[in-house]
Amino acid sequence: MTSPLSRTRSRRATSSIAVRVTHTVLGGLMALGWLLLPVARPGDGRPPEWQAKGQAVEEVSAASGQRGGTSADDLVLPVAAVLVAGSLAAYASVRRTRRARTRTTPGRAVPGTVPLAELDRLAGQSLVGTDDCVRTSAEELDSVAALFDREAVEPYAEALAFAQAELTEAFRLWQRSDDIAPDDEEARRLTLEEIRARCAEAGRRLDAEAPGFDLLRALERDTPAALASAEARFRELAGRTPAARATLAGLHERYAPSASLPVAGHVEQAQDRLVFATAHLNRARQALDRTEAARAVACLRAAEGAVGQADVLLAGVDRLARELTTAESRLPAALARAEACLARARSVPAGAVGGGLSGRVAHTASVVTDVRRSAAGGPYDPLDALRRVLRATAALAGTPALARDEEDGPFLRDEALVPARGAVTSADDFLTTHRAVVGVGARARLAEARRRLAGSPLTVADVQRADVLAREARQLAERDVRTYGNPYAGPETDGIGGAVLGGILCGGPVPEGAPAADGGPRPDSDPSPHGSPAPAERPVANGSPAPGAAPDGSAPGDGASGGRTSDDGASRTAAAGSLGVASFGGPRTRYRRAAAVPATVRTGSATPPPGP
Repeated sequence: MTSPLSRTRSRRATSSIAVRVTHTVLGGLMALGWLLLPVARPGDGRPPEWQAKGQAVEEVSAASGQRGGTSADDLVLPVAAVLVAGSLAAYASVRRTRRARTRTTPGRAVPGTVPLAELDRLAGQSLVGTDDCVRTSAEELDSVAALFDREAVEPYAEALAFAQAELTEAFRLWQRSDDIAPDDEEARRLTLEEIRARCAEAGRRLDAEAPGFDLLRALERDTPAALASAEARFRELAGRTPAARATLAGLHERYAPSASLPVAGHVEQAQDRLVFATAHLNRARQALDRTEAARAVACLRAAEGAVGQADVLLAGVDRLARELTTAESRLPAALARAEACLARARSVPAGAVGGGLSGRVAHTASVVTDVRRSAAGGPYDPLDALRRVLRATAALAGTPALARDEEDGPFLRDEALVPARGAVTSADDFLTTHRAVVGVGARARLAEARRRLAGSPLTVADVQRADVLAREARQLAERDVRTYGNPYAGPETDGIGGAVLGGILCGGPVPEGAPAADGGPRPDSDPSPHGSPAPAERPVANGSPAPGAAPDGSAPGDGASGGRTSDDGASRTAAAGSLGVASFGGPRTRYRRAAAVPATVRTGSATPPPGP
């Protein structure tokens, strides 16, 4: 990304300087010609001795009527000079006017023209907000799909697929905008505007289906059944937690530390979400007993979000265990394929190719030897070993001078899908459970990795590039979490900190006009229904009342942002107006960032970055 100053510099700056220099040179030449005209003019018929008599002779000649002084020929050049200078001045004025109308540099922009740096920020903000809307809508749809038949949810599944396609294309344009020349303002502006248009279209499609989705789910009408289903799912996840902990301990014993690094801390984070779900399920049950349907629905939605993220975290541990086992079983075949490629490469005559083949042969042989030594020497990382062997083999098999095996391409592609899909899923899980602080960079790389894996025909290069992009996305997301920490600034009770970090709860207050971090949604965006403001003093669960609030909606103590909350009627009214919010897409599902500046990093808020 280039700086705003270099992006807004016009190509016409050089041509403007050249025009001014030309004007100066022409004016100087005309002035010089005017001064030299009397010297260069031929004789005027006077005797030679008169031409040197000075001003007195000229005056006597003029007084006696003799030819001298100014003639009609002397006025030709001044008049022409005036006309030329006037034409150049008019041309320069027209150029200045036209340049002022189209200028986009900060501080001198024409009203109605968004500066390019601001447009870039708005596009990133639209991508982050739309991505959160799509993710929340997918979670809502998954919870409903198990309760109804396929025909009932098909319109909403189609709307979600359309929004996902628009978002994928918008992320692709964002990636492509980095390759546009810094001085090509028009192309970059058009790309950013198209990104915003596609995000807006995705949001409009989801919003159009939201009323029907609300009627289909109708939590207000069937809250007891939905609450019972959420409680059953909660109990099932609580029973899975010890097994996940045992699985993670087994991974630590069997493999190298880097193998289990992607799921480090997953069990603890899942327990944190379950603690939050416990509190909100209890509040939902209490509100239902008091016939407070709106409050019960709001607490139920918050609990469902926490239960869903706990499921993602626990499933990640089991999935990684399966991937490591698969990679371990496929590594011998990959090593055999690499050695077969080495044998074919070594059979090529030395003079047939240049030094490139010999370098790749040496590199592949070194990788094979190192991986075999690691596998035989004790705990190792099967996914990393398989990734290294396949990458070296693909580079060697792609050498033009090497006789190719027709099975090399399909074999390498299928084997490379194991670490690539694992990297994509791992990055997606991390983003889902930490999305309150993950910016547009990680999201864009993850979207591009998914797009490459979904391509047809799928090549080895596509799979390997998707693997690289997914790992970069994970690293960027972890960097964002380390930078901003947990946006919840209050006491970490009832799992509120993890709920805010995972985007289940909205953020607290932000100074007016403060920019969102890394292009994220503006903190003053309104996630509540019908434009009613959510309580600014404490987190809100997608429109739910603040956790820890009293049954009547009042706030008993410190807010999530560390500030004091009041028990006045205005706060209770605002909280009551933000209950029962639908979560199928649209601005209603967008959270608000809790901090406009980097917060204190909390120990254990993110796992260490993966190795290269």
